[in-house]
Amino acid sequence: MSIDEQIEIFLTKGVSEILPSREFVEKELKSGKKLTIYNGIDPTGPTLHIGHTIQLRKLRQLQDLGHKIIFLIGDFTARIGDPTDKMATRVQLTDKEVKKNFKLYKKQASKFIRFSGKNAAQVKFNNKWLGKLKFSDVLELASHMTVDQMLKRDMFKRRMEEEKPIYIHEFMYPLMQGYDSVAMNVDGEIGGNDQLFNMLAGRILLKKIKDKEKFVVTVKLLADTNGEKMGKTTGNMISLLDKPSDIYGKVMSWTDGMIVTGFELCTDYTPKEIASISKDLESGTNPRDLKMKLSYEITKLCSSEVEAKMAESSFINTFQKKEGVDNISSIDSLGRTFESICLDEKIVSSKSELRRLIQEGAVMNFDTKEKMVESKSKEVPTSGIYKIGKNRFLKIK
Repeated sequence: MSIDEQIEIFLTKGVSEILPSREFVEKELKSGKKLTIYNGIDPTGPTLHIGHTIQLRKLRQLQDLGHKIIFLIGDFTARIGDPTDKMATRVQLTDKEVKKNFKLYKKQASKFIRFSGKNAAQVKFNNKWLGKLKFSDVLELASHMTVDQMLKRDMFKRRMEEEKPIYIHEFMYPLMQGYDSVAMNVDGEIGGNDQLFNMLAGRILLKKIKDKEKFVVTVKLLADTNGEKMGKTTGNMISLLDKPSDIYGKVMSWTDGMIVTGFELCTDYTPKEIASISKDLESGTNPRDLKMKLSYEITKLCSSEVEAKMAESSFINTFQKKEGVDNISSIDSLGRTFESICLDEKIVSSKSELRRLIQEGAVMNFDTKEKMVESKSKEVPTSGIYKIGKNRFLKIK
């Protein structure tokens, strides 16, 4: 792939907005200069998730083009708490909690960007400069932004309308994040489109303090068909700590409407290949087959090709079992408890066997993967297919 083609993919695939303009960034990338670009992540949780990988893979595209890449861990800003899209103030983290959270970040990010060899990416921590600012320095920074600018943020406007409090330290967050750009003297920043305001704060400060233009590239967020962002807050994230089989299974649980977006944001498929996927969907190709391809690609990127193949094989075997299970006769609960049904239908030989299987986590709802707990076994079960042990199934209506 030529450099021009690589730049074109960087500027278009998964991109939401480019500031000050696409033409400006394209000119910079083709200028022959070695640019410095970063992506910052606040360690508010103990693991990166699939949403982070969208931005990291954008960084990798720039790294492959020969530019200097910085993976910034916001160990200072995480203690303030980013108010973006939050209708309530974040709980502030302690220094100890923050350090515990980012323990695995570099290792996880190394699946997507190179931290060794030629043109290695750098890891930086913003406490190195933010932790040294004096109050007079903060006042100087604050003089470059207005209250009016802050109040234009959607979440602040909504809070005011709903008479919810806005704390002064929440105003300080974009100021501190913006100063990262000044401290590192960057040329550009990559981030999710929900971070646009914070990234623009960096543009303002860099321009006013160093008279330097910083470009901003925001990427689309991975969201479900209801528009809910896939992440820690919404509880629907794919963590990089998840087992490969779980990653594969979670992607398979996505709605059909997420298939094309998933290929665009979470794989290395080219725009031409993604257009072909979209055409296949429109022409009647079974969405399950395309989703299996997507699940394989995402699992491979997050783990390895070998593990992706194993996860796919496991899913196929389970799915085939499920097809067989769908054909078994349904059993009416007739007001019986789960335990009594298992005994009456001779699924288990005794109460103690069922109790042991439950304690081992070997009894679950086959569709939801929710494991049975002993107290629930004493209740009338909801309709569905239940897996007991390795090869026993119970279909209750």
